[in-house]
Amino acid sequence: MTRIKRGVHSRFRHKKILKLSKGYYGARSRSYRVAKQSVIKSYQYSYRDRKKKKNFFRKLWIIRINASVRKHGITYSKFMNLLKKSSIKVNRKMLSEISISSKEVFNNLVEKVRNKTI
Repeated sequence: MTRIKRGVHSRFRHKKILKLSKGYYGARSRSYRVAKQSVIKSYQYSYRDRKKKKNFFRKLWIIRINASVRKHGITYSKFMNLLKKSSIKVNRKMLSEISISSKEVFNNLVEKVRNKTI
């Protein structure tokens, strides 16, 4: 059997990893072995944080809605319950954006929900 040299393939693999680790500090950007570990870890972090991002934004929207609704003397949970009862289908992201960008519309929405229950 003849010998197969793999210099070209290993150089390609090394260059690929070193390109991905560009911008890292110290040996993490220069040494293949350390760079490979750093790149693998960064992929793990990015996978985990893509999942966490959804939870983070949901919490942020709830905080914003709660702050806006408390100005009208209602709690967040009460407001969401009233929205559901009055069959207004607006998600939390939209409610958060409305409460920040157009306060008049949000105020009208809160009053409409309040008056339906009374």
